Amino acid sequence: MEDDALIAQAQAWLAEDPDPDTREELARLIDDGNHAELAARFAGTLQFGTAGLRGELGAGPLRMNRSVVIRAAAGLAAYLKKQGTPHGDDTAGLVVIGYDARHKSQTFAEDTAAVMTGAGLRAAVLPRPLPTPVLAFAIRHLGAVAGVEVTASHNPPRDNGYKVYLGDGSQIVPPADAEIAAEIDAVASLTTVPRPTTGWETLDDTVLEAYLTRTDAVLSENSPRTARTVYTAMHGVGKDVLLAAFARAGFPAPDLVTEQADPDPDFPTVAFPNPEEPGAMDLAFAKARETDPDLVIANDPDADRCAAAVKDGGDWRMLRGDEVGALLAAHLVRRGVTGTFAESIVSSSLLGRIAGKAGLPYEETLTGFKWIARVDGLRYGYEEALGYCVDPDGVRDKDGITAALLLTELASELKAEHRTLLDLLDDLAVEHGLHATDQLSVRVKDLGLIAAAMRRLREQPPTELAGLRITKAEDLTEGTDKLPPTDGLRYTLDGARVVVRPSGTEPKLKCYLEVVVPVAGTADLPEARAKATTLLTTIKQDLSEAAGI
Repeated sequence: MEDDALIAQAQAWLAEDPDPDTREELARLIDDGNHAELAARFAGTLQFGTAGLRGELGAGPLRMNRSVVIRAAAGLAAYLKKQGTPHGDDTAGLVVIGYDARHKSQTFAEDTAAVMTGAGLRAAVLPRPLPTPVLAFAIRHLGAVAGVEVTASHNPPRDNGYKVYLGDGSQIVPPADAEIAAEIDAVASLTTVPRPTTGWETLDDTVLEAYLTRTDAVLSENSPRTARTVYTAMHGVGKDVLLAAFARAGFPAPDLVTEQADPDPDFPTVAFPNPEEPGAMDLAFAKARETDPDLVIANDPDADRCAAAVKDGGDWRMLRGDEVGALLAAHLVRRGVTGTFAESIVSSSLLGRIAGKAGLPYEETLTGFKWIARVDGLRYGYEEALGYCVDPDGVRDKDGITAALLLTELASELKAEHRTLLDLLDDLAVEHGLHATDQLSVRVKDLGLIAAAMRRLREQPPTELAGLRITKAEDLTEGTDKLPPTDGLRYTLDGARVVVRPSGTEPKLKCYLEVVVPVAGTADLPEARAKATTLLTTIKQDLSEAAGI
């Protein structure tokens, strides 16, 4: 873009920007003639897709800011009005809006409410920063036509995002995302978007109380409630709701990681507020060494994910998302539940083995709870990235609060039998084979590197990894008989599986690895684990070389 045209575009954006913070930021860039930074912000627009919007806060169309949010809300409102109301009557549809404690989240939520009201829809905003699952619950509980959650989940502190749900309580999928994006693109100017200063409702705690009442359905009546926990909210919004849910259930009050207990949008104790990231759980482990609980639980900042750690030998270690997924599945099977078990294609195949042995239906979906939540007859769904849906009748999305309750119930039941979660994992390995998973995840600044890696794998596909022959290679852009098209590659090997895909929410290339090692008995587990570790390490090395990353 020519410098004069770039400055003109920035000045036009500045003239409409309703936020004094980003106005000041953009004016300074213009005055300083910082063409490189302006180009980085005006080289396109933040794209609205099935993950909604997510990006770094700042001025310009390639950043998250009030101007971008108002346009997104106007596009969503236009889309909803074209869909009409669920019963075909003339009543205005309700849009319920939630938000986390990140910078600008409340402002973005209020802007959304104003736009919905100005468009002739009804809007209701949750009373304060609350977990994303409360918003997902509220949509169906209130009979809303849509919901918006302002959150960037576990992204870095400078990010924020905009997640959209429709009236079924699950996140948008194609073609709704493209149709909403087209309406957003049709917003010519903010001056055309009515934004009254009043007219929407701020909800009280009634919806939250209904959500907490619903959590009772997760647990078995009269089950043991003795497991002691250490809990971290990771500087997010989970603490108060989780403590209330645990108190209702009759569990011992969790010992809090006080440094991370309260919302703080700067996330001062972690590089990335994601329990999976190295170092993020260090304070929780330190607390566990002091108090010796049965279990460590962590939520991510918007509390839709749940991480767990256990004592393994003399110290604490994180359970992989796939391990927690299998444990919760085994617990539900033991309780005699019926219905479909579902997971995404990047999660461990152990869930299929557990469901099959129990005679339960099983489905695989594309990544993301927007797909898992739509499985017919869903009873339990999970994804390896610490997401678990244990009560789909209440929340059709991942829910870190109810998952924590169910996992703590399982730990309590095992404790009553003088057993642990690790003992149950050993049982599952003996029964179904050791399913060991790992991930090769590469964070980039240049998204072109991800495209280049995917292109290289397509043009020069590997024929074996770690000495294991690739028996089937699938390019998922073509779709399958059960999966819609997506940008991904799946390799089936003798005793292993690899899926490669770009992340939908972060600048990462993600490779999901699984090996399955048969186990004759408990005594063979150490050898099986050593073999699995060697295979995963070598697959990771060979795949990295094949992808050029």
